[in-house]
Amino acid sequence: MRLFLALILCKLIRLALRLLGRGGTALPGKAALKICPDMLGKLSKGVATVLITGTNGKTTTARMTEQMIRDAGYSYFANRSGSNLERGIAAEFAANSTIFGRPKRTYAIIECDEAAFRTVAGKVAPRVIVVTNIFRDQLDRFGEVTRTLESIREGVKKAPEAVLCLNADCSLTASLAEGVPNTLRLFGMDVPLEESAGVSDAPRCIRCGAEYAYSFRTFAHLGGFFCPDCGYARQRPAVSITAVRAFLPEGSEADFMIDGAAYPAYVGLPAAYNLYNAAAALAAATALGVPAQKAAGSLADTRDVFGRMESFEINGVPIRMILVKNPAGCDRALDYLAGMIQGEYLAVFCLNDNVADGTDVSWIWDSGFERLFSGGTEPGLIVSGTRAEDMRLRLKYAGAREDAVRIIQGDGALIAAAAAGGVPVYILPTYTAMLSIRSELTRLCGGRKFWE
Repeated sequence: MRLFLALILCKLIRLALRLLGRGGTALPGKAALKICPDMLGKLSKGVATVLITGTNGKTTTARMTEQMIRDAGYSYFANRSGSNLERGIAAEFAANSTIFGRPKRTYAIIECDEAAFRTVAGKVAPRVIVVTNIFRDQLDRFGEVTRTLESIREGVKKAPEAVLCLNADCSLTASLAEGVPNTLRLFGMDVPLEESAGVSDAPRCIRCGAEYAYSFRTFAHLGGFFCPDCGYARQRPAVSITAVRAFLPEGSEADFMIDGAAYPAYVGLPAAYNLYNAAAALAAATALGVPAQKAAGSLADTRDVFGRMESFEINGVPIRMILVKNPAGCDRALDYLAGMIQGEYLAVFCLNDNVADGTDVSWIWDSGFERLFSGGTEPGLIVSGTRAEDMRLRLKYAGAREDAVRIIQGDGALIAAAAAGGVPVYILPTYTAMLSIRSELTRLCGGRKFWE
Protein backbone atom coordinates (compact mmCIF):
# COMPACT_ATOMS: atom_id res chain seq x y z
CA MET A 1 0.00 0.00 0.00
CA ARG A 2 2.86 2.38 0.83
CA LEU A 3 4.41 1.80 -2.59
CA PHE A 4 1.08 2.40 -4.36
CA LEU A 5 0.52 5.69 -2.51
CA ALA A 6 4.13 6.79 -3.10
CA LEU A 7 3.80 6.10 -6.83
CA ILE A 8 0.54 8.00 -7.15
CA LEU A 9 2.01 11.00 -5.30
CA CYS A 10 5.23 10.90 -7.32
CA LYS A 11 3.44 10.77 -10.66
CA LEU A 12 0.98 13.55 -9.74
CA ILE A 13 3.72 15.91 -8.53
CA ARG A 14 5.81 15.21 -11.62
CA LEU A 15 2.85 15.86 -13.91
CA ALA A 16 2.00 19.11 -12.14
CA LEU A 17 5.57 20.37 -12.33
CA ARG A 18 5.84 19.49 -16.02
CA LEU A 19 2.61 21.35 -16.74
CA LEU A 20 4.13 24.35 -14.98
CA GLY A 21 7.19 24.10 -17.22
CA ARG A 22 9.46 22.78 -14.50
CA GLY A 23 11.46 19.57 -14.58
CA GLY A 24 9.91 17.58 -11.79
CA THR A 25 13.13 15.60 -11.49
CA ALA A 26 13.82 15.48 -7.74
CA LEU A 27 10.86 16.78 -5.72
CA PRO A 28 8.49 13.94 -6.73
CA GLY A 29 11.03 11.34 -5.64
CA LYS A 30 11.79 13.18 -2.42
CA ALA A 31 8.11 13.24 -1.46
CA ALA A 32 7.55 9.62 -2.47
CA LEU A 33 10.54 8.35 -0.48
CA LYS A 34 9.03 9.82 2.68
CA ILE A 35 6.03 7.53 2.21
CA CYS A 36 7.97 4.48 0.97
CA PRO A 37 11.69 4.71 1.85
CA ASP A 38 12.49 1.45 0.03
CA MET A 39 10.67 2.52 -3.15
CA LEU A 40 13.80 2.49 -5.30
CA GLY A 41 14.66 -1.07 -4.35
CA LYS A 42 11.13 -2.25 -5.10
CA LEU A 43 10.81 -0.47 -8.46
CA SER A 44 14.22 -1.54 -9.76
CA LYS A 45 13.45 -5.26 -9.47
CA GLY A 46 13.22 -6.76 -12.92
CA VAL A 47 15.08 -3.84 -14.53
CA ALA A 48 18.59 -4.45 -15.88
CA THR A 49 20.29 -1.26 -14.70
CA VAL A 50 23.55 0.28 -15.84
CA LEU A 51 24.75 2.51 -13.01
CA ILE A 52 27.33 5.11 -14.07
CA THR A 53 29.35 7.11 -11.56
CA GLY A 54 32.68 8.93 -11.32
CA THR A 55 33.91 12.51 -11.12
CA ASN A 56 33.86 13.51 -14.79
CA GLY A 57 32.01 12.12 -17.78
CA LYS A 58 28.95 10.52 -16.15
CA THR A 59 26.37 12.33 -18.27
CA THR A 60 28.18 11.92 -21.57
CA THR A 61 28.94 8.25 -20.93
CA ALA A 62 25.28 7.69 -20.06
CA ARG A 63 24.12 9.35 -23.28
CA MET A 64 26.58 7.33 -25.37
CA THR A 65 25.45 4.10 -23.71
CA GLU A 66 21.84 5.11 -24.23
CA GLN A 67 22.48 5.69 -27.94
CA MET A 68 24.02 2.23 -28.25
CA ILE A 69 21.18 0.33 -26.62
CA ARG A 70 18.59 2.45 -28.46
CA ASP A 71 20.20 1.57 -31.78
CA ALA A 72 20.25 -2.08 -30.71
CA GLY A 73 16.49 -1.98 -30.13
CA TYR A 74 16.48 -2.35 -26.35
CA SER A 75 13.55 -1.11 -24.28
CA TYR A 76 14.98 1.35 -21.75
CA PHE A 77 14.72 4.60 -19.83
CA ALA A 78 17.35 7.01 -18.50
CA ASN A 79 17.65 9.95 -16.10
CA ARG A 80 18.50 12.44 -18.84
CA SER A 81 17.92 15.45 -16.60
CA GLY A 82 21.07 14.71 -14.64
CA SER A 83 19.11 14.47 -11.37
CA ASN A 84 21.46 11.83 -10.00
CA LEU A 85 20.80 11.64 -6.26
CA GLU A 86 18.55 8.90 -4.86
CA ARG A 87 15.43 11.08 -5.00
CA GLY A 88 15.93 11.95 -8.68
CA ILE A 89 16.71 8.34 -9.61
CA ALA A 90 13.68 7.11 -7.66
CA ALA A 91 11.48 9.62 -9.51
CA GLU A 92 12.74 8.29 -12.85
CA PHE A 93 12.01 4.68 -11.90
CA ALA A 94 8.55 5.75 -10.70
CA ALA A 95 7.84 7.53 -13.98
CA ASN A 96 8.69 4.33 -15.83
CA SER A 97 6.60 2.02 -13.65
CA THR A 98 2.89 1.33 -13.57
CA ILE A 99 0.92 2.51 -10.54
CA PHE A 100 1.27 -1.04 -9.22
CA GLY A 101 5.08 -0.88 -9.40
CA ARG A 102 5.68 -3.03 -12.47
CA PRO A 103 8.43 -1.78 -14.81
CA LYS A 104 7.46 -0.47 -18.24
CA ARG A 105 10.97 -0.89 -19.64
CA THR A 106 13.56 -3.67 -19.48
CA TYR A 107 16.73 -1.60 -19.11
CA ALA A 108 17.73 1.57 -17.28
CA ILE A 109 20.75 3.80 -17.97
CA ILE A 110 21.32 5.74 -14.75
CA GLU A 111 24.02 8.23 -13.89
CA CYS A 112 24.62 8.46 -10.16
CA ASP A 113 26.34 11.02 -7.96
CA GLU A 114 29.52 9.68 -6.37
CA ALA A 115 28.36 10.30 -2.80
CA ALA A 116 24.91 8.83 -3.46
CA PHE A 117 26.37 5.76 -5.16
CA ARG A 118 26.99 3.87 -1.92
CA THR A 119 23.25 3.98 -1.18
CA VAL A 120 21.84 3.63 -4.69
CA ALA A 121 24.04 0.68 -5.71
CA GLY A 122 22.75 -1.40 -2.83
CA LYS A 123 19.14 -0.71 -3.74
CA VAL A 124 19.00 -1.12 -7.52
CA ALA A 125 21.20 -4.27 -7.80
CA PRO A 126 22.75 -3.02 -11.06
CA ARG A 127 23.56 -5.37 -13.93
CA VAL A 128 26.54 -3.17 -14.88
CA ILE A 129 28.53 -0.56 -12.94
CA VAL A 130 30.70 1.98 -14.76
CA VAL A 131 33.22 4.15 -12.90
CA THR A 132 34.58 6.76 -15.31
CA ASN A 133 37.41 8.25 -13.22
CA ILE A 134 38.14 9.85 -9.85
CA PHE A 135 39.43 13.42 -9.67
CA ARG A 136 39.47 16.13 -7.05
CA ASP A 137 36.06 17.82 -7.14
CA GLN A 138 33.99 20.06 -4.83
CA LEU A 139 36.34 19.92 -1.87
CA ASP A 140 33.68 21.41 0.40
CA ARG A 141 31.43 18.41 -0.32
CA PHE A 142 33.61 15.45 -1.24
CA GLY A 143 36.90 16.28 0.50
CA GLU A 144 40.00 14.62 -0.94
CA VAL A 145 39.89 11.99 -3.68
CA THR A 146 40.31 9.13 -1.21
CA ARG A 147 36.95 9.98 0.35
CA THR A 148 35.26 9.78 -3.06
CA LEU A 149 37.06 6.51 -3.76
CA GLU A 150 35.91 4.91 -0.52
CA SER A 151 32.31 6.03 -1.08
CA ILE A 152 32.29 4.32 -4.48
CA ARG A 153 34.08 1.26 -3.08
CA GLU A 154 31.35 0.89 -0.46
CA GLY A 155 28.71 0.90 -3.20
CA VAL A 156 30.59 -1.64 -5.33
CA LYS A 157 30.69 -4.06 -2.39
CA LYS A 158 26.90 -3.90 -2.21
CA ALA A 159 26.55 -5.07 -5.84
CA PRO A 160 28.66 -8.23 -6.17
CA GLU A 161 26.70 -9.51 -9.19
CA ALA A 162 27.37 -6.42 -11.34
CA VAL A 163 29.83 -6.39 -14.20
CA LEU A 164 32.38 -3.81 -13.06
CA CYS A 165 33.57 -1.49 -15.86
CA LEU A 166 36.55 0.51 -14.59
CA ASN A 167 38.98 3.01 -16.09
CA ALA A 168 42.22 1.04 -16.35
CA ASP A 169 44.24 4.26 -16.71
CA CYS A 170 43.07 5.77 -13.41
CA SER A 171 45.06 4.26 -10.55
CA LEU A 172 42.31 5.18 -8.10
CA THR A 173 39.43 3.77 -10.14
CA ALA A 174 41.30 0.59 -11.06
CA SER A 175 41.88 -0.19 -7.39
CA LEU A 176 38.12 -0.79 -6.98
CA ALA A 177 38.65 -4.22 -8.53
CA GLU A 178 40.64 -5.43 -5.54
CA GLY A 179 38.94 -7.83 -3.15
CA VAL A 180 35.55 -8.01 -4.90
CA PRO A 181 33.99 -10.97 -6.73
CA ASN A 182 32.56 -8.93 -9.61
CA THR A 183 33.25 -9.74 -13.24
CA LEU A 184 35.77 -7.11 -14.36
CA ARG A 185 35.71 -5.19 -17.64
CA LEU A 186 38.41 -2.52 -17.95
CA PHE A 187 38.53 0.29 -20.48
CA GLY A 188 41.25 2.81 -21.30
CA MET A 189 43.62 4.45 -23.74
CA ASP A 190 46.58 2.51 -25.16
CA VAL A 191 48.26 5.57 -26.66
CA PRO A 192 49.59 8.83 -25.18
CA LEU A 193 47.88 12.14 -25.83
CA GLU A 194 49.66 15.27 -26.96
CA GLU A 195 47.92 17.39 -24.36
CA SER A 196 49.22 19.12 -21.27
CA ALA A 197 49.22 16.60 -18.43
CA GLY A 198 47.91 19.08 -15.84
CA VAL A 199 47.85 18.60 -12.09
CA SER A 200 47.96 14.99 -10.86
CA ASP A 201 45.38 14.12 -8.20
CA ALA A 202 47.06 10.78 -7.47
CA PRO A 203 50.84 11.06 -7.80
CA ARG A 204 51.61 8.30 -5.28
CA CYS A 205 50.81 4.61 -5.11
CA ILE A 206 47.54 3.85 -3.35
CA ARG A 207 49.12 0.72 -1.87
CA CYS A 208 52.58 1.73 -0.67
CA GLY A 209 52.89 5.50 -1.13
CA ALA A 210 55.78 5.44 -3.61
CA GLU A 211 55.66 7.83 -6.56
CA TYR A 212 54.17 6.35 -9.72
CA ALA A 213 56.13 6.01 -12.93
CA TYR A 214 54.43 5.98 -16.32
CA SER A 215 54.99 4.16 -19.60
CA PHE A 216 52.78 6.82 -21.20
CA ARG A 217 50.53 9.69 -20.06
CA THR A 218 47.18 10.93 -21.25
CA PHE A 219 46.21 13.67 -18.78
CA ALA A 220 46.19 14.41 -15.05
CA HIS A 221 47.05 11.12 -13.30
CA LEU A 222 45.71 8.95 -16.13
CA GLY A 223 47.91 6.72 -18.26
CA GLY A 224 50.16 3.69 -18.10
CA PHE A 225 50.93 3.95 -14.39
CA PHE A 226 53.08 1.52 -12.41
CA CYS A 227 54.61 1.56 -8.97
CA PRO A 228 58.35 0.79 -9.04
CA ASP A 229 58.26 -0.32 -5.39
CA CYS A 230 55.28 -2.64 -4.89
CA GLY A 231 54.36 -3.46 -8.50
CA TYR A 232 50.79 -2.10 -8.56
CA ALA A 233 50.23 -1.26 -12.23
CA ARG A 234 47.75 -0.63 -14.98
CA GLN A 235 46.14 -3.79 -16.35
CA ARG A 236 45.38 -4.35 -20.02
CA PRO A 237 41.81 -3.19 -20.78
CA ALA A 238 39.19 -5.22 -22.62
CA VAL A 239 38.06 -2.03 -24.40
CA SER A 240 40.71 0.46 -25.47
CA ILE A 241 41.60 3.24 -27.88
CA THR A 242 44.56 1.93 -29.89
CA ALA A 243 44.99 4.92 -32.22
CA VAL A 244 43.67 8.45 -32.58
CA ARG A 245 43.58 9.22 -36.28
CA ALA A 246 42.20 12.75 -36.02
CA PHE A 247 41.00 15.26 -33.46
CA LEU A 248 38.46 17.46 -35.21
CA PRO A 249 36.49 20.50 -34.00
CA GLU A 250 33.24 18.50 -34.04
CA GLY A 251 34.44 15.00 -33.18
CA SER A 252 37.28 12.48 -33.29
CA GLU A 253 38.34 9.57 -35.46
CA ALA A 254 39.82 6.69 -33.49
CA ASP A 255 40.46 2.96 -33.55
CA PHE A 256 38.96 0.89 -30.74
CA MET A 257 39.93 -2.60 -29.65
CA ILE A 258 37.01 -4.51 -28.11
CA ASP A 259 37.74 -7.97 -26.76
CA GLY A 260 40.62 -8.44 -29.19
CA ALA A 261 38.88 -7.18 -32.34
CA ALA A 262 39.53 -3.80 -33.99
CA TYR A 263 36.76 -1.31 -34.76
CA PRO A 264 37.43 2.08 -36.37
CA ALA A 265 34.86 4.65 -35.31
CA TYR A 266 33.92 8.30 -35.45
CA VAL A 267 32.98 9.83 -32.09
CA GLY A 268 30.43 12.59 -32.59
CA LEU A 269 31.70 14.74 -29.71
CA PRO A 270 35.09 16.50 -29.79
CA ALA A 271 37.99 16.49 -27.30
CA ALA A 272 40.17 13.71 -25.96
CA TYR A 273 38.21 13.11 -22.79
CA ASN A 274 35.21 12.06 -24.87
CA LEU A 275 37.29 9.15 -26.18
CA TYR A 276 37.46 7.90 -22.60
CA ASN A 277 33.69 8.33 -22.31
CA ALA A 278 33.25 6.42 -25.55
CA ALA A 279 35.40 3.53 -24.29
CA ALA A 280 33.41 3.45 -21.04
CA ALA A 281 30.12 3.32 -22.94
CA LEU A 282 31.41 0.56 -25.21
CA ALA A 283 32.41 -1.48 -22.17
CA ALA A 284 28.95 -1.06 -20.66
CA ALA A 285 26.93 -1.69 -23.82
CA THR A 286 28.85 -4.80 -24.81
CA ALA A 287 28.52 -6.08 -21.24
CA LEU A 288 24.74 -5.89 -21.82
CA GLY A 289 25.10 -7.90 -25.02
CA VAL A 290 25.07 -5.16 -27.66
CA PRO A 291 27.24 -6.35 -30.58
CA ALA A 292 30.56 -4.49 -30.61
CA GLN A 293 30.26 -3.43 -34.26
CA LYS A 294 26.82 -1.90 -33.68
CA ALA A 295 27.90 -0.20 -30.45
CA ALA A 296 30.97 1.36 -32.10
CA GLY A 297 28.85 2.60 -34.99
CA SER A 298 26.49 4.36 -32.59
CA LEU A 299 29.27 6.67 -31.37
CA ALA A 300 28.87 8.84 -34.46
CA ASP A 301 25.28 9.66 -33.49
CA THR A 302 25.98 10.98 -29.98
CA ARG A 303 25.72 14.76 -30.02
CA ASP A 304 24.57 17.71 -27.93
CA VAL A 305 24.84 16.18 -24.48
CA PHE A 306 23.15 18.41 -21.89
CA GLY A 307 25.64 21.23 -21.24
CA ARG A 308 28.61 19.09 -22.27
CA MET A 309 29.84 20.25 -25.68
CA GLU A 310 26.22 21.19 -26.44
CA SER A 311 25.70 23.40 -29.49
CA PHE A 312 23.36 26.34 -30.12
CA GLU A 313 23.12 29.03 -32.79
CA ILE A 314 21.86 32.61 -32.54
CA ASN A 315 21.67 34.80 -35.65
CA GLY A 316 24.18 32.59 -37.40
CA VAL A 317 26.67 32.69 -34.51
CA PRO A 318 27.61 29.20 -33.27
CA ILE A 319 27.65 28.82 -29.47
CA ARG A 320 29.07 25.78 -27.72
CA MET A 321 28.63 25.16 -24.01
CA ILE A 322 31.28 23.18 -22.10
CA LEU A 323 30.58 22.47 -18.43
CA VAL A 324 33.62 22.89 -16.15
CA LYS A 325 33.72 22.06 -12.45
CA ASN A 326 37.24 20.97 -11.45
CA PRO A 327 40.86 21.32 -12.62
CA ALA A 328 40.98 18.10 -14.65
CA GLY A 329 37.80 18.85 -16.60
CA CYS A 330 38.64 22.51 -17.06
CA ASP A 331 42.10 21.66 -18.40
CA ARG A 332 40.59 19.37 -21.01
CA ALA A 333 38.22 22.13 -22.14
CA LEU A 334 41.14 24.58 -22.33
CA ASP A 335 43.14 22.04 -24.35
CA TYR A 336 40.24 21.88 -26.78
CA LEU A 337 40.08 25.67 -27.16
CA ALA A 338 43.83 26.15 -27.43
CA GLY A 339 44.48 23.18 -29.69
CA MET A 340 41.46 22.77 -31.92
CA ILE A 341 39.89 26.18 -32.52
CA GLN A 342 41.32 28.09 -35.46
CA GLY A 343 40.74 31.79 -36.02
CA GLU A 344 38.98 34.29 -33.80
CA TYR A 345 36.62 33.16 -31.06
CA LEU A 346 35.09 34.40 -27.83
CA ALA A 347 35.62 32.54 -24.54
CA VAL A 348 33.02 33.13 -21.82
CA PHE A 349 33.80 31.94 -18.29
CA CYS A 350 30.86 31.79 -15.85
CA LEU A 351 31.97 31.01 -12.31
CA ASN A 352 29.39 30.43 -9.57
CA ASP A 353 29.96 29.29 -6.00
CA ASN A 354 26.53 27.94 -5.15
CA VAL A 355 26.20 24.66 -3.24
CA ALA A 356 25.73 22.62 -6.43
CA ASP A 357 28.89 24.17 -7.91
CA GLY A 358 31.05 23.73 -4.84
CA THR A 359 31.53 26.77 -2.66
CA ASP A 360 35.33 26.54 -2.86
CA VAL A 361 36.46 28.04 -6.18
CA SER A 362 40.19 27.88 -5.46
CA TRP A 363 40.40 25.11 -8.08
CA ILE A 364 40.62 27.72 -10.83
CA TRP A 365 44.22 28.38 -9.75
CA ASP A 366 45.10 24.75 -10.50
CA SER A 367 43.69 24.96 -14.03
CA GLY A 368 46.02 25.95 -16.86
CA PHE A 369 44.35 29.04 -18.30
CA GLU A 370 47.83 30.11 -19.42
CA ARG A 371 47.55 27.83 -22.44
CA LEU A 372 44.96 30.21 -23.96
CA PHE A 373 47.67 32.86 -24.28
CA SER A 374 50.76 30.75 -24.95
CA GLY A 375 50.61 31.26 -28.71
CA GLY A 376 50.95 35.02 -28.49
CA THR A 377 47.29 35.66 -29.23
CA GLU A 378 44.23 35.67 -27.03
CA PRO A 379 40.52 35.11 -27.61
CA GLY A 380 37.85 37.61 -26.77
CA LEU A 381 37.08 37.24 -23.07
CA ILE A 382 33.94 37.68 -20.97
CA VAL A 383 33.46 36.63 -17.36
CA SER A 384 30.22 36.32 -15.43
CA GLY A 385 28.71 34.71 -12.35
CA THR A 386 28.84 35.20 -8.59
CA ARG A 387 32.63 34.95 -8.64
CA ALA A 388 33.26 36.85 -11.85
CA GLU A 389 35.92 39.05 -10.23
CA ASP A 390 37.85 35.95 -9.14
CA MET A 391 37.70 34.62 -12.67
CA ARG A 392 38.84 37.94 -14.09
CA LEU A 393 41.81 37.97 -11.72
CA ARG A 394 42.75 34.40 -12.67
CA LEU A 395 42.74 35.31 -16.36
CA LYS A 396 44.89 38.37 -15.65
CA TYR A 397 47.52 36.20 -13.96
CA ALA A 398 47.28 33.72 -16.84
CA GLY A 399 48.28 36.43 -19.31
CA ALA A 400 45.13 38.27 -20.31
CA ARG A 401 45.21 42.02 -20.61
CA GLU A 402 43.06 43.33 -17.77
CA ASP A 403 41.19 45.78 -20.00
CA ALA A 404 40.36 42.98 -22.43
CA VAL A 405 38.25 41.01 -19.94
CA ARG A 406 34.63 42.18 -19.81
CA ILE A 407 32.34 41.44 -16.87
CA ILE A 408 28.73 40.97 -17.94
CA GLN A 409 26.04 39.79 -15.53
CA GLY A 410 22.58 38.51 -16.43
CA ASP A 411 21.97 35.65 -18.85
CA GLY A 412 20.13 37.72 -21.44
CA ALA A 413 22.75 40.46 -21.52
CA LEU A 414 25.55 37.89 -21.56
CA ILE A 415 24.16 35.95 -24.51
CA ALA A 416 23.34 39.11 -26.45
CA ALA A 417 26.87 40.47 -25.97
CA ALA A 418 28.44 37.14 -26.87
CA ALA A 419 26.43 36.73 -30.07
CA ALA A 420 27.00 40.36 -31.12
CA GLY A 421 30.68 39.73 -31.81
CA GLY A 422 29.99 37.60 -34.87
CA VAL A 423 32.65 35.00 -34.00
CA PRO A 424 32.20 31.49 -32.57
CA VAL A 425 31.40 31.53 -28.85
CA TYR A 426 32.53 28.98 -26.27
CA ILE A 427 30.82 29.25 -22.88
CA LEU A 428 32.56 27.48 -19.99
CA PRO A 429 30.17 27.62 -17.01
CA THR A 430 30.05 25.88 -13.66
CA TYR A 431 26.96 23.78 -12.97
CA THR A 432 24.37 26.30 -11.77
CA ALA A 433 25.56 28.85 -14.31
CA MET A 434 25.16 26.21 -17.00
CA LEU A 435 21.56 25.49 -15.98
CA SER A 436 20.64 29.16 -16.03
CA ILE A 437 22.37 30.08 -19.28
CA ARG A 438 21.16 26.93 -21.00
CA SER A 439 17.59 27.76 -20.04
CA GLU A 440 17.90 31.16 -21.73
CA LEU A 441 19.61 29.67 -24.79
CA THR A 442 16.86 27.07 -25.05
CA ARG A 443 14.23 29.79 -24.88
CA LEU A 444 15.94 31.78 -27.63
CA CYS A 445 16.79 28.82 -29.85
CA GLY A 446 13.76 26.62 -29.25
CA GLY A 447 15.81 23.69 -27.96
CA ARG A 448 14.84 20.84 -25.67
CA LYS A 449 14.11 21.24 -21.98
CA PHE A 450 16.79 19.91 -19.68
CA TRP A 451 14.78 16.81 -18.74
CA GLU A 452 14.03 15.78 -22.32
